[in-house]
Amino acid sequence: MNFKQNKLIIGFLHIMIWFVLFMLPYLLSSGQNQAIKAVLFFSWIPLFLYSIIFYCNYFVLIERFLFSKKIIWFVIANLILITLFIWANQSIKEIFFDFHVPHNDKNDDFRPSRSLFIYSDFILFSVPVVFSIAVKTTERWIKTEVERKEAVTIKLESELQHLKYQLQPHFFFNSLNNIYSLVDTSPEQAKQTIHSLSKLMRYLLYQTNDEKVSLKSEIQFIVNYIELMKLRFTENTKIEYDFPVLKTDLQVVPLLFISLIENAFKHGVSASQQSEIIFKMTIDENRIDFSIKNHNFPKTESDKSGSGIGLQNMKKRLKLLYPDKHEFNAAVVDGFFIVNLTLET
Repeated sequence: MNFKQNKLIIGFLHIMIWFVLFMLPYLLSSGQNQAIKAVLFFSWIPLFLYSIIFYCNYFVLIERFLFSKKIIWFVIANLILITLFIWANQSIKEIFFDFHVPHNDKNDDFRPSRSLFIYSDFILFSVPVVFSIAVKTTERWIKTEVERKEAVTIKLESELQHLKYQLQPHFFFNSLNNIYSLVDTSPEQAKQTIHSLSKLMRYLLYQTNDEKVSLKSEIQFIVNYIELMKLRFTENTKIEYDFPVLKTDLQVVPLLFISLIENAFKHGVSASQQSEIIFKMTIDENRIDFSIKNHNFPKTESDKSGSGIGLQNMKKRLKLLYPDKHEFNAAVVDGFFIVNLTLET
């Protein structure tokens, strides 16, 4: 809802509230003798004056003095305004209705004093000031909250975009390293890898711009990537994966699992030892369980390929995109690095 629509709704609410306030005394007194005169005398004239005090504060005094911390000037301005309108209320009644506030009379103990009338009028004319402060403060708080949420949303979107721009080059560089390793040993495989990489990059460039993508597409992307990586390794590395055939598709954030998969290939393969990597995904209604089990071969500090930037980005994206809707656990058990990720879509 834009700013102009909010203004129209607030204006409509103001009109409706004042309409009800002005009509209620008339409806309650209908059918009685001299009803219109009584309503005009006791309700409509004071309500009209109340509305002026309310909007003087609402549009001018609260913003200029109260919100600017000039509280003394705010109090003085309202005292002057209330005094003026009490006098105006009394003058209108005296001129048009021949009503006079009684003077103090010591001989009449049962007649209300003039000071009581002034005191009650002062209380009544202070009510719209209090209401205007309440309404204006509430509107200001709502506006502040909306602006704060917009700022958080903009910050979130910029962070996610930044993480995505980090992820794509990171993925691309890893794939180029794979192709480089195949150029001399297996030129035909290198050609096939380049073709597979083009498909993967097409997905990265054209299908991951949306906030969420089809889980089927994401699974196909993962399978293509795993098959691409398998070309790089010898028979000493056992790579298995098990992904479900979806009957009903789900929507997920794009490129969320790829960091975990890259991490498994980085730290789960040894050039001299038997290696094993197992990927598994299960679906239960809107719950996705993804697990990876791989041998744990930690990288040395001098090996920059083990810097873990992809895994760090994945954790940040989970925190930003699935707050309170994900569980992530990672542990080394009997020489295997085991990762479990659960998402509620």
